Amino acid sequence: MPWFYLLPALAILTIYVVYPTVRTFYVSLRNEDSSGWAGDTCNDDETCFGVLENYHKVFTEDTAGAKNVTSLYNTARWLVIVVPGTVILGLLFAMITDRVRYTAAAKAIIFMPMAISFVGAALIWGFVYDSDEKVGLLNAFLVRLGFDARNWLGLAPPSGTFLLTVIAVWVWTGFTMTLLAAAIKSIPGEVIEASRVDGANEFQLFFRIILPQIMPTVAVVMTTMTINTLKMFDIVWVMGGRDTDVIATRMVSELTESRDFGMAAAIAVVLILLTIPVMVYNVRRFTIEEARR
Repeated sequence: MPWFYLLPALAILTIYVVYPTVRTFYVSLRNEDSSGWAGDTCNDDETCFGVLENYHKVFTEDTAGAKNVTSLYNTARWLVIVVPGTVILGLLFAMITDRVRYTAAAKAIIFMPMAISFVGAALIWGFVYDSDEKVGLLNAFLVRLGFDARNWLGLAPPSGTFLLTVIAVWVWTGFTMTLLAAAIKSIPGEVIEASRVDGANEFQLFFRIILPQIMPTVAVVMTTMTINTLKMFDIVWVMGGRDTDVIATRMVSELTESRDFGMAAAIAVVLILLTIPVMVYNVRRFTIEEARR
């Protein structure tokens, strides 16, 4: 009988999650217009992986003007910079804002970029990175210091990728700060005061008392930011740049520019596979937490 009440949710899950996922995997085994299998397009003088040929091309072939491998490297760079960057800055601001006079106002200002869409954020930072010193804030600052203006968006990875990750860190830091600040607030004040009475300095208080107490929240924030970063599309698509593609933009490029449905589906499956370990970790962690209760 309990399963009867789950039927509506299971039906929605099947229609909008399970079926599209299975269908995407099937399309990834087909050729560019789904008229045949991916291996049908192979030449006799080249290595062919049969129905998995699209996955072979994901990691080896140049398409739409940029290497798929480059997009994977860029995605890895995003993960290395954005995830720890947002968590560390969010934790830093969470600690600092609780010690200033106007705590609510300070948190509101830091959180404000979250109210802006990624497209809007990209447009704003486009003026910062503009190559014309009369428009670009960064170049205007450098020219005032006696340096030459640079075409920042024309820089190749990893420099060009780093400039784009700065935008994501700027937007998401307010989100991580809010969650981590709430976790810090949940620590009993008696624990903090007792630690200070025992002679703990601020450094010891943070690393030995506060950080261990909020590690479950830190883990949630890090896994959430990992998934968000893997799905990043808007900033890279709007800002463009020199070989700054990530997995999501490669997928859309294959779909809309090259019209290669098989390749686009294969890239989508790769993106799904990259998120699965993160989801498995979350499920296991929640299961352990529930067992402890």
